[in-house]
Amino acid sequence: MAILIDAARWPAHGTLWAHLVSDVSLEELHAFAQRAGVPERGFDLDHYDVPQERIAELIGAGALHVSMRELVERLRDSGLRIRGRDRERARCRLSPTSGPS
Repeated sequence: MAILIDAARWPAHGTLWAHLVSDVSLEELHAFAQRAGVPERGFDLDHYDVPQERIAELIGAGALHVSMRELVERLRDSGLRIRGRDRERARCRLSPTSGPS
């Protein structure tokens, strides 16, 4: 049962971004993110995107720094991972406006 963070590798908005995940539940992930002040807008279905300048702070708050490979394996093993090809369908399913028309 852990909150995991990988190295910042994904460029966007003038910085590099890392992934913050739980290997147990989304509830654990959201609770950690809220305590650490990670904005809700950073949540992307199974992880939070966090800027590289917050990595040390999040590790200090209890996140375990792991490789990208380990993060993906543990996220997949937890059953929480949403694969790239399934992300659009998951976004539509979770959207508040995706109900019947």
